[in-house]
Amino acid sequence: MNNYNFDEVRSRKNTRSQKWDGTKRVFFKRTSNLLPLYVADMDFPSPRPIIDAIIKRAKHEFFGYTILPTEYYEATINWFKRRHEWEIDESWILYTPGVIPALNIAVQTYCKPGDKILLSTPFYPPFSDAIRNNKCRRILNPLKLSTEKGKYERDFEDFRTQAKDPDVKLFILCSPHNPTGRVWTREELTQLGEICIENNILILSDEIHCDLIYPGHKHVPFASISEKFAQNSIICTSPSKTFNIPSMEVANIIIPNSKLKNKFIHTQQRNAITKPNCFASHSLEAAYNESEEWLNELLVYLKENLEFLKEFIKKNMPKVEVIEPEGTFLVWLDFRKYGLDSRELSKILLEGAEVALFEGWLFGKAGKGFERINIGCPRSILEEALNRIAKAFNTI
Repeated sequence: MNNYNFDEVRSRKNTRSQKWDGTKRVFFKRTSNLLPLYVADMDFPSPRPIIDAIIKRAKHEFFGYTILPTEYYEATINWFKRRHEWEIDESWILYTPGVIPALNIAVQTYCKPGDKILLSTPFYPPFSDAIRNNKCRRILNPLKLSTEKGKYERDFEDFRTQAKDPDVKLFILCSPHNPTGRVWTREELTQLGEICIENNILILSDEIHCDLIYPGHKHVPFASISEKFAQNSIICTSPSKTFNIPSMEVANIIIPNSKLKNKFIHTQQRNAITKPNCFASHSLEAAYNESEEWLNELLVYLKENLEFLKEFIKKNMPKVEVIEPEGTFLVWLDFRKYGLDSRELSKILLEGAEVALFEGWLFGKAGKGFERINIGCPRSILEEALNRIAKAFNTI
């Protein structure tokens, strides 16, 4: 039974939305007709329990400094046990306003300027920013696109060779992977973990998309694999992508190793990043305690959107290859058969189709010729965007 109408289109314009109102600034495009499918938030209202919890808290009419209650930690612990079979201790959980701030805190905490950090390509741009902003050096480890399997795989021998560099102190793992949508298997994660331990490399695992997994795949929290992996990892989680609440600024960084945790706390305090906003705990508790049914129906709808996109592109744009995601609401599209450079590809999408996608070159050299599209929207919006893109490219 469907209790939620994900087909409903509700305007987000003039709501100070980065996605819908910030497009002019990002793309220097003044038309109001530009369809934005680039930012990784969804065009669905958040679950009703979250909205009700926020309204109830706002009606209190006091907005002073807040704390995180026991219920906040219980909701987080129960969610990961129920959804991911991972037993978390309350003492492992640290609040931050988001995963990206946490990544920067981690780099500042566990690395010093000049240290090297392993990063898989194509990479989510803020990962690279966290390395460069903190004066560390990137070691790019390219994922390999298997034309036979139609998905990205890791070259473990290459990774092992790079990990032997004694200047490498940290590996940023994206699990599930953004932008390719890979959901790493237990075996793949185990190989990574063993190589990192052998070479004294700490793993920083961004698992923000962990709840958005398609049938036939299963997210494995890295720290859940073994005690030694738990003691050598920093796990970044948040309900923000799952329940479409990034502006609530709530993330949980899970650090089982007490020494690593205390170092992280010290950097948090040094940067005064410790206090939650008054809606953070209420939104998380309502998400994890009362919104699971909404998520289950969302996953069905996202899968249907994915199938729609695949069939549309197969029929109308056969030169484009869809790298089918195993998780996330993001899809990596390969436009390379058109033989366009990044500027030409961007011009056709923005000016010809009037659709804003996340440009592949921003994910590093490995992303040139690709575009990332967000399918977390009503199907009519996705269909309109795809029709515009097909029309623009079919005139080439």
